[in-house]
Amino acid sequence: MVMEAAVAKVRLHDYGDALSKSILFFEGQRSGKLPPTQRMTWRKDSALHDGSDKGVDLTGGYYDAGDNVKFNFPMAFSTTMLAWSVLEYGKSMGPDLSHALEAIRWSTDYFLKATAIPGVVFAQVGDADADHNCWERPEDMDTPRTAFAVSEKAPGSEVSAEIAAALAAASMVFKNFGDRGYAKSLFQRASKVFEFADKYRGSYNDSIGSSVCPFYCDYSGYRDELLWAAAWLHKATKSPVYWNYVVENIKNFKPYIEYGMSEFGWDSKHAGINVLVSKYVVNNSLEGSTPFLSYANTFVCNVLPESPTNNVRYSPGGLMYKSGVCNMQTPTALSFILLAYARYMKNFNSNIQCGNVVVTPNRLIHFTRGQVNYILGSNPLNMSYMVGYGNKFPQRIHHRGSSLPSMDQHPQHIECKAGTPYFLSKNPNPNLLVGAVVGGPDIEDQFYDDRIDATKSEPTTYVNAPLVGLLAYFKAHS
Repeated sequence: MVMEAAVAKVRLHDYGDALSKSILFFEGQRSGKLPPTQRMTWRKDSALHDGSDKGVDLTGGYYDAGDNVKFNFPMAFSTTMLAWSVLEYGKSMGPDLSHALEAIRWSTDYFLKATAIPGVVFAQVGDADADHNCWERPEDMDTPRTAFAVSEKAPGSEVSAEIAAALAAASMVFKNFGDRGYAKSLFQRASKVFEFADKYRGSYNDSIGSSVCPFYCDYSGYRDELLWAAAWLHKATKSPVYWNYVVENIKNFKPYIEYGMSEFGWDSKHAGINVLVSKYVVNNSLEGSTPFLSYANTFVCNVLPESPTNNVRYSPGGLMYKSGVCNMQTPTALSFILLAYARYMKNFNSNIQCGNVVVTPNRLIHFTRGQVNYILGSNPLNMSYMVGYGNKFPQRIHHRGSSLPSMDQHPQHIECKAGTPYFLSKNPNPNLLVGAVVGGPDIEDQFYDDRIDATKSEPTTYVNAPLVGLLAYFKAHS
């Protein structure tokens, strides 16, 4: 397998160190009033009046990437994946578990605020066009912090259902790790938000599209999020109501599921749904009555490079590649669900047949480890794509707070366009956003450490969130 040759030359990686840093990254993305325990100290309080234009408190949550807008759709997906990471691998995280729980709670506290009004779900805070016209620290923001909401008359099923999934997944985390009261509050809200998302169907593209597009338009429709949320609610309760919803609606959504069989990320949950429910299907001997296992197996065959039905591109160095903004979401998100499915397969004592190729659970684990190792530096450039990990990593990431002098260094206000010289500078960023994983190299494994190229140099929460789980697993199985 020539394509994986470069990845096969694996040096030992410190997965524990990478895990700690991947979680620390989320502290650099925090919005709102920072706690005394804040470890990334060059960040300070920001956006303390979010929601005031609508008479509500929407402080907190995360900036999704290198800008200063809170996009709740990708934020919710990041939260769901952090929660899934802890559910699968929390016991392997050691002292990092408490920080992972803090990272989830920072988000769920915010989502409880964003869904506090019945029949209303806040989907975004910040005028994205105005924000993207400035290069400003979050602490200095003077662009409009407009809050955008979906409602019964202007629905947004995808963002609402993803928030429901995040709250349901997080409820399981806090139930498992000792905060049952909080867990109950999260689940109760999740069920109400899901009911709203399902009853008032429609895409937020149509309701608040000019605000969310072209940044986080929903390209795959909202049907996958409804299924995804119901699957998480079922996982949290084992209620037949949610299971029946998943089984009935998979029939209605079948064309969409098949279309997105190899897709998983903030926009498309198709492959994740099948993997998520596969464990329950096998444990309850339901495989003959549902399509989930066959869909999950098809996903595996569509992804692995040696499969005759593979439809995923790879760089010469072996990295999964999908053209567009922030490719690194593809290897982290797909690897997460491949690893989860491999572990479920081990419990099933089963293999997958991809044409004439037999795929074992160990093969999937080896493959996902290769993707993680590539990100950490086992690649043709011998470069880590995680800031602060290894000896060679990106120095000029596309991130406002990291690239501008901190409040400690420069307490005076830096206005909208006053940050432009820092954006255009060839100097390394003055503040290290430790743990940030950037968009990554091109299809030829080349990476130019250039702040201007956001597609390659910008970090995002939804790249790091699934990576947390992967690193926790390999830390425990290195």
